[in-house]
Amino acid sequence: MKINRYKRELSALLAYAAVLIAVGVMAPSFFSGGNLRDLALNNAPVLLISIGMTMIILTGEIDISVGSQFAVATVAAGALAKAGVPILLLLPCLFLIGAVMGAVNGALVGWLRLPSIIVTLAMLVAWRDALRWTTGGEWVQNLPANFQWFGMGQGLGQWLIVIVAVAVLIFFIWTLRGFSAGRALYAVGSDAEAARLAGIEPRQVTFAVFVLMGALVGLAALLNAVRFSTVPSNAGIGLELKAVAAVVVGGTAITGGRGRLVGTLIGVALLGTIGPALTFVGVNPFWEKAIQGAIILAALASDFVLGSVERKRAAPQGA
Repeated sequence: MKINRYKRELSALLAYAAVLIAVGVMAPSFFSGGNLRDLALNNAPVLLISIGMTMIILTGEIDISVGSQFAVATVAAGALAKAGVPILLLLPCLFLIGAVMGAVNGALVGWLRLPSIIVTLAMLVAWRDALRWTTGGEWVQNLPANFQWFGMGQGLGQWLIVIVAVAVLIFFIWTLRGFSAGRALYAVGSDAEAARLAGIEPRQVTFAVFVLMGALVGLAALLNAVRFSTVPSNAGIGLELKAVAAVVVGGTAITGGRGRLVGTLIGVALLGTIGPALTFVGVNPFWEKAIQGAIILAALASDFVLGSVERKRAAPQGA
């Protein structure tokens, strides 16, 4: 049945619905227009990075350096704007900066075959420490007037950020479903050797998804930076955990080869709602991480159980 194909996403959706119902009963003001707008704005960069993380995990890899890449790209956005780079050129510049950082990971993982968790853990520390050494921990200030909200004003700028994030999501949903490049990610994540025998080069696919991840980090950093009048040098702390958690909660198998971006969207919405919801219902927000951790463990346990059931069904009878 078709519904069976989406059981992981449905589980996350039901959990999200339960959270919304509970907070709606206890604090109806949570659904005010201003709060929903803030939720969308705060989670738009997380969604963009989670899209890239989904594609990396689909190939059976992981990238835990995205928080540090985000910080580097954020400072770069502010520094370039302050140096006089036109606002319209910031986007390709940030794409390039992010893609270069992603290419470093992609070369080490894809071409040198180093473990992605070790490579990206090292880069997590390297990028963050390099940024701290370069900036001395100081924020980028005295930005040009047209930097904030791209010079469009808060109302239009907010809409633009959300629309861009949704447009990127729709584009990659379409790409994963309808193009050979998308199918190659699933093939490599399911069985890299079988993919190679089918004419797909796993090293090229791995390199490409890390580059794409970096480019999306650059885009997310720019969209987040323009919301403020100063640019922090410590941005993105914990962002890698949010992205990985959203992907896993959304039903993507951490071992690769299985998952959908619709599930990632649900995961981002669910995890991004918990903190504000706790505040509205009067619960200590320090419980946010504990609740998120419980949801992640439940998602992993569910994935393990469902995977075991599917393997038993696929096994030859009498084996």
